[in-house]
Amino acid sequence: MSNSASHPVASLPASSSGLLRKIGLGIAALGVFLLVFIGGHAYLANRLVVAPDLPGAWTSGLVAAIWLLAATLVLQPLAERLLPLRVERLLVWPAAIWMGVAFLLLIALFFSDLLFVLLGAAGDVDPVGAARFRAVAVVALVGPAALIALRQGLARPAVKRIEVELPGWPASLDGLRIAQISDIHFGPILGRDFAEWLRDQVNALEPDLIAITGDLVDGPVGKHGDSVAPFADLRAPLGCYFVTGNHDHYSGARSWVDRVAALGITVLRNAHVVIETRGDSFVLAGVDDHRTRQMPGEGGEDLEAALAGIAPDRPIVLLAHDPTTFKKACRRGVELQLSGHTHGGQIWPFKYFVRLAMPFVAGLYRRGDATLYVSRGTGFWGPPMRLGAPAEITELTLRSARR
Repeated sequence: MSNSASHPVASLPASSSGLLRKIGLGIAALGVFLLVFIGGHAYLANRLVVAPDLPGAWTSGLVAAIWLLAATLVLQPLAERLLPLRVERLLVWPAAIWMGVAFLLLIALFFSDLLFVLLGAAGDVDPVGAARFRAVAVVALVGPAALIALRQGLARPAVKRIEVELPGWPASLDGLRIAQISDIHFGPILGRDFAEWLRDQVNALEPDLIAITGDLVDGPVGKHGDSVAPFADLRAPLGCYFVTGNHDHYSGARSWVDRVAALGITVLRNAHVVIETRGDSFVLAGVDDHRTRQMPGEGGEDLEAALAGIAPDRPIVLLAHDPTTFKKACRRGVELQLSGHTHGGQIWPFKYFVRLAMPFVAGLYRRGDATLYVSRGTGFWGPPMRLGAPAEITELTLRSARR
């Protein structure tokens, strides 16, 4: 006779299940990265060196050079943690430049493959001759483009002045000016000298308020804490405010928040302040980057907490590193959101890949009475290169539609 009594089924605690899920996602992400990383460099080696059938010594040397440059990309994060800053820079520069050059080469080769498919369909093509022509043409195109991008990336950012008309902005506050800097990424390439220059430029604008919208740093406080020291002298009558970006969390958000606060800068972590000026007032709110929700010990973005307790008649300016927060903010009565994160794509045509992930890449966007401004960033991440997306210091003049 069979036993009809049910047996309890063992199940993992929710915390263990969540941990296993995160481990699984991490392994999957690592697998995708290795596939793209190894496959991408193998593709470059094949199209630029192997397919053109170069003489043996050239083939061996150039393939080795490609994989050596690939190795710098892997070693750079280790150098950041293990080597002194001066030694780290020796590895960071070739790794960062190669990252940008490799991206441009991959794009150019991909489109050349599409062209070759069309040419191959039209008639017979000598494969070796065509491969050599393509390799020369791609290098001749990418070389100057990379030099232009490097020059633009290392150039000092210009001031971008914008007037933003806000339907709910009080007439008494018409003309209030905010200086926004974002995505500086202080680290082994951009350091204290750049911070001193940037401080002077922002102060020269004499803004009413200064907003730093995340990704201030790349690296630990112990190594790069001195880089931000000049920001202690940022001056604005209504104060200087900072919200964290994803890279600030990768670099140790708690330590960096303490460091920034010690400079006299107000950090808004899912919080707000009421700013009174010109006989009127408005709310300045700020949220952490939403990606940090998955990081141990970090709560991530909490827009509800940031806007809790605000009187319904008070206009709100929100600082949020990631522009996708705007999808929620525009339904919560936010007049203006200032964001960064995208770098405007940084190196053309990457902005089109950014647009696949989010609809807000750079500039002004409106939904109903709410407005979003996305900065292209004041520094750079990865390659010290920009192409078609120049860095900026943004001066926003807020205008009332009721004036």
